[in-house]
Amino acid sequence: MPIKEDPKDLVFRESRLRSLVKSLTYRILSITGTGIVSWVITKDIKETISITITIQAFLIILYYSYERMWNKINWGRILQIAKKNKT
Repeated sequence: MPIKEDPKDLVFRESRLRSLVKSLTYRILSITGTGIVSWVITKDIKETISITITIQAFLIILYYSYERMWNKINWGRILQIAKKNKT
């Protein structure tokens, strides 16, 4: 019978890949919103595309950096040492 870990004994950190995937998927939602708002304001497809691409490129870098920074900060985290299972 396999030994199951108690979830309270596990400590997770985000990988760089997870941070990147999260930022990209969120950005898809943000691109849609930015495009809609830009279109409503400008009514010009070229300006809408230019504004949307510029803002989104900047925000992808900003969000990824923000996630990585918070991954290095231990404030608010609870450090638990995993208990050894006796067999």
